Amino acid sequence: MFEPVTLRAITDLNRPAVLDLRVAAGQESFVDGVVRSLRDAAEHPELAPWPRAVYAGERPVGFMMLADGVAEGNPDVPWPFYLWRMLIDGRFQGRGYGRAALDAAVAHLRSGPDARELVTSVVPGEGSPLGFYLRYGFAETGEMFDHERVLRLAL
Repeated sequence: MFEPVTLRAITDLNRPAVLDLRVAAGQESFVDGVVRSLRDAAEHPELAPWPRAVYAGERPVGFMMLADGVAEGNPDVPWPFYLWRMLIDGRFQGRGYGRAALDAAVAHLRSGPDARELVTSVVPGEGSPLGFYLRYGFAETGEMFDHERVLRLAL
């Protein structure tokens, strides 16, 4: 197995290490990086961003950001709970950290009273994380969000 995986707030102390996280070569077209994600969070507070560093033990291995309680009718993100970004650094992929990070995010959402489903969207194509999300339990909806396929996970 591996060290316990936790989701931690991004602070001045861990920010440099989190900003250094990168997906593996060839995966850049499937997920925006941490810098872009944190900028999006700052520019869109109405999307209730919940950015977190994914830690394995005491080492940051990834990044996740939820839209955590988006108001109904928002034109940019039409779901209350949306997995906006998730990446595991290329050096740490294939060790179960992505699944464990999703487990932690699902536990976070289930701890609140309102979350019934988590929605995400993925860019299709060779090397896409689509298979990962389907194996986790997300289901395709047949919908598109911009150029991405929409997936839902019942909570």
